[in-house]
Amino acid sequence: MVMKQLLALAAAVLASVVVSARGSDFEFYKLSLIWPSSVCISAPQNCKSPIPKFFTIHGLWPTLKNGTAVPPYDQVTNKCNVDPLKPNQIVAKLTSIRGRLETKWPNLIKGKSDEIYWETEWSHHGMCSDYPQDPLTYFTSTLDLAENSKYDPLKVLGVPPSNTPHDIDTLLENVKKNVGYYPQISCSMPIKGTKQLYLKEIRFCFKRAMPPSALQNCPDDMDDMCRSVPPAQRTVMLPLPITTTTTTNVTPTLVRNIMSPPASTTTSWPNLTCGSLVYVQWGIIGLLVLYVLARRNRVHEHVE
Repeated sequence: MVMKQLLALAAAVLASVVVSARGSDFEFYKLSLIWPSSVCISAPQNCKSPIPKFFTIHGLWPTLKNGTAVPPYDQVTNKCNVDPLKPNQIVAKLTSIRGRLETKWPNLIKGKSDEIYWETEWSHHGMCSDYPQDPLTYFTSTLDLAENSKYDPLKVLGVPPSNTPHDIDTLLENVKKNVGYYPQISCSMPIKGTKQLYLKEIRFCFKRAMPPSALQNCPDDMDDMCRSVPPAQRTVMLPLPITTTTTTNVTPTLVRNIMSPPASTTTSWPNLTCGSLVYVQWGIIGLLVLYVLARRNRVHEHVE
């Protein structure tokens, strides 16, 4: 009976590893665009000058049906594609679009290179996309979507940047009216001492295709930070563009690293780290070995 239970547990863990390796079985792409003023408003001195006055790219993310981003490629826990290009191999392949990338996909943080940003996005998302060995097409497809005026947030949100808070639901409806589908809005709360939400990113969801082009509704129209305040107070600021001479009367705080992958709102086996899965598997193997040794000792004692 004990052996059956141990074998069942081992099978369950191995099944979870198989699931975590199916990262390429994603549902859609999520194009995430950043409003630089929201990222830099708390500490403009930590951002490169000039700070863009248009939405820039965060990334194009393979996403599961429930809205969770596919975990980064891992040879053990998420071998989503066979032999994808390593991050340090991609920059040399982006020469023909480098100018477009530097304009639309810059690293906003001072002291951080654009190349590191692109390599990080490739590591977190590109390696599990439909272009594991073709970073040029992956980045070009992303640029083509982000540069399309049809998806320009400053047009489809229906409001200009200002110091006036806007109801999130109103902005969502504006986007739905203008493009036909609901996006996801991502919020931040950058000003220390206040609970005012800022619109940090807007994310458009595209059906999986090569290249992606057809919009769909995003499964979740706002992230956890947006939902952290009561619905009646759920308003966001789309702050005015920051110029090099702009000063703010806020307490400076460190600007969050925008290269971090999106936080998952769903806890699941595929999000376990390689190390944790290895420990679990070795633990089960150890239990099986101990059980077999115990059985052998029993047999020896009986014979003696």
